[in-house]
Amino acid sequence: MIKYIDEFIKAAEKKKVSKEEMLTKISFFQHERLIHLLVTLFYALISLIFLALISISLIFIIPTIPLLVFLICYILHYFKLENRVQYLYKLYDKIKE
Repeated sequence: MIKYIDEFIKAAEKKKVSKEEMLTKISFFQHERLIHLLVTLFYALISLIFLALISISLIFIIPTIPLLVFLICYILHYFKLENRVQYLYKLYDKIKE
């Protein structure tokens, strides 16, 4: 999806792209960003629960470590997605002018 957007952006710089077309792309990214935010928050909540369960029994360390590793990776992915959306906003502002 990102490669497609990059190609779309390069094409937009070469020719005039309609505002509606750009807004459609932005809305797709906004929807994906919202879903990823909800999943990230849910995943962080589950990770916190497992961290609290470690105080009950040390056996919960086994699932907690992979959960935390995946949570860090997912947060990095969300950060990358957020930067792409901000980039699309800047491009839309250029097209709007």
